[in-house]
Amino acid sequence: MICNSQQVHCPNCGALAERHQIDPDQLVRTQCPACDYLMITCARTGRVIEAYAPGLFASAAR
Repeated sequence: MICNSQQVHCPNCGALAERHQIDPDQLVRTQCPACDYLMITCARTGRVIEAYAPGLFASAAR
């Protein structure tokens, strides 16, 4: 399994988060230890496989 990692800013809180590109599954996992944000997407299609973003509400996204 090949895993490339990089530090990015969390889209939820702005703190430093980690983004891991996982092959051969073609997954991208972004996680933030500061706010517990998690997003797992397919690198090929961009589809969200799993997501958890505490403090974000659907009504606020309008």
